[in-house]
Amino acid sequence: MPDFRTIETNGIKLRAAVQGSGPLVVMVHGFPESWYSWRHQIGPIADAGFTACAIDVRGYGGSDKPGEVSDYALEKITADVAGVIEALSDDGTGVLIGHDWGAPIVWNTALTRPDRVTAVAGLSVPYSGIPAINFLDAIKVAFTDKGRFFYQVYFQDVGVAEAELEADPRAAIRKFYYAISGDAPDGTWPNDKPHGAALLDRLPDPQPFPAWLTDADIDYYTAEFQGSGFFGPLSRYRNWGPDFDWLQGFKGRTIDQPSLFIGGTRDLVLKMLPGVDPVALMAPHLTNLRGAHLIEGCGHWTQQERPEEVNRLLLDWLKTL
Repeated sequence: MPDFRTIETNGIKLRAAVQGSGPLVVMVHGFPESWYSWRHQIGPIADAGFTACAIDVRGYGGSDKPGEVSDYALEKITADVAGVIEALSDDGTGVLIGHDWGAPIVWNTALTRPDRVTAVAGLSVPYSGIPAINFLDAIKVAFTDKGRFFYQVYFQDVGVAEAELEADPRAAIRKFYYAISGDAPDGTWPNDKPHGAALLDRLPDPQPFPAWLTDADIDYYTAEFQGSGFFGPLSRYRNWGPDFDWLQGFKGRTIDQPSLFIGGTRDLVLKMLPGVDPVALMAPHLTNLRGAHLIEGCGHWTQQERPEEVNRLLLDWLKTL
């Protein structure tokens, strides 16, 4: 079982689940998740001879929860992660693995802090380089201006999504997780929902839930969000403008450390890029990409839906470092 530690970094305290000894591997979760999202990876990575560490990102679980939207800017969260590496690694360096929002966090930590990051792997979200446009500006043209719902636009107004998700965290987790999993039939996530709708509108609550997320798992996530609320997690989405401005200072840089990508063929994140080959997308920006794998039938919750396949790919990659 992992040992829970409190790590002081970048002016805040983060909870970390740590197991094993050896070179450091830090795992960073996405939305709406937890260190617990890596429960299937911590033990195998530790057993392979590494110090495995899964953190609660600021705003989540047992970590500090600052009260301003600006506290959740990418510049601050990447500094948090670099500080975790510094605190836990003998030589001040480590490997990063991230899923969902954790993927951009680790990609950009590797980009901006190459002194701390020796290798980096992203799950679900490929790396497409320094942005040329604010993401929300692109989404406005593609969705909002056409009257179409886009979840990240819905998340922008403080308090709106919080009220919906906090009213019943268990139902919110069940519906949101299922709708973008590999088990949900095509169309479960309604692409025709209008702008102004709520996130959970028309999302089913499956009975029973697919076996990869047990009742005990759902209990754990529910308790975490009952304690933390959703302001911090949602505020990550409210920093696209500051994130864009910050990253412009790194134009011309590439990620040169050994890298890896793992996704799923049924992940709606990749379906947001129709006709785009994720390897071709990443190749100009990841100069040492050592593998890009799409797991057949896997949805968005990559390492939870397909832990054995993900562990095999991660461990094979870690052994090459």
